[in-house]
Amino acid sequence: MDELLLRSLTPSVLAVLVRRGADFAAAEDAVQDALVEAVRVWPGEAPRDPKGWLVTVAWRRFLDATRADASRRRREDRLDEEPAPGPAPTVDDTLQLYFLCAHPSLTPSSAVALTLRAVGGLTTRQVARAYLVPEATMAQRISRAKRTVSGVRFDRPGDVSTVLRVLYLVFNEGYSGDVDLAAEAIRLTRQLAAAIDHPEVAGLLALMLLHHARRASRTGPDGSLVPLAEQDRGRWDTGMIAEGVGILQAALARDRLGEFQAQAAVAALHADAPTAEETDWVQIVEWYDELAGLTDSPVVRLNRAVAVGEADGPRAGLAELAALSDSLPRHTAVAAYLHERDGDLPTAARLYAEAAHKAPTLAERDHLTRQAARLNADLR
Repeated sequence: MDELLLRSLTPSVLAVLVRRGADFAAAEDAVQDALVEAVRVWPGEAPRDPKGWLVTVAWRRFLDATRADASRRRREDRLDEEPAPGPAPTVDDTLQLYFLCAHPSLTPSSAVALTLRAVGGLTTRQVARAYLVPEATMAQRISRAKRTVSGVRFDRPGDVSTVLRVLYLVFNEGYSGDVDLAAEAIRLTRQLAAAIDHPEVAGLLALMLLHHARRASRTGPDGSLVPLAEQDRGRWDTGMIAEGVGILQAALARDRLGEFQAQAAVAALHADAPTAEETDWVQIVEWYDELAGLTDSPVVRLNRAVAVGEADGPRAGLAELAALSDSLPRHTAVAAYLHERDGDLPTAARLYAEAAHKAPTLAERDHLTRQAARLNADLR
């Protein structure tokens, strides 16, 4: 069973049902039923037209649910609208569905969470991790969003900023290696950039390309994480970097700075450095200052503390870190790194071990555990 194929077809099938009049919650349930049926049936007899098969089965499940609901009898005139067997139109509805999910009746955070879960293919746990909240909290948020849009006609799509936030989080989840969604996020952002003349759309596309260009060097042969400073820059995709820098420069020239353009500028400075030692950390701190002014995000300030530690020395970085809550994700790992650079190896080793226990992924936990073991070995 090709799970990637099923995941790639899900948004398009869901969009077909929504266009045919199904409310979002009922359409999602019907599509999930069709996917379960596909897992059961396809290994023995795979269809020649997978999308058409899923559309047909999902629409039948929706109609079955409609018949069972007495309050929807007035919709029975749609029973003859069941799609005929045969190939379904090869139209990519995914980006349209992203806009539809960003409905004005939802808050931006709820719209992002709903889209990540229903269209992006992420689990509730992955969405919760992206938002830094408990899984139970996110499950409730998504359930409320489904109830809000249930029965609502999707004739007022959401705004660009919400869609950009969704695409950014989908890319980050794919980039983490948990689910391979990064390439799909880039594809959709390219479509959006071609359709909308907006500097932040260009900024997001540039950011994705600059990060994705380094993907081959982020892990070792055994799957272990390779920190940016230790990556083999010869494996970076120079063509993708050049494209990202070109897109970013054109966006910045319009003098309408936004969050994604500022993040892309930081990524471009990393990509432009021939070696880690030649990184222009002073400029990176300046861009983090711009980014902090745009977002006032504690995560941005955490990254800025690292940059200050590189530009002005580890003690300056630790002073910046002291002003931030130690409950921030990766705060302990940053503290460990800065203490190591400051020569306080016992403290760094202890903090690396603590950070490993808090790590959100297995790869990060293993990396931090190795860092602690390395320093402990040096201290013996």
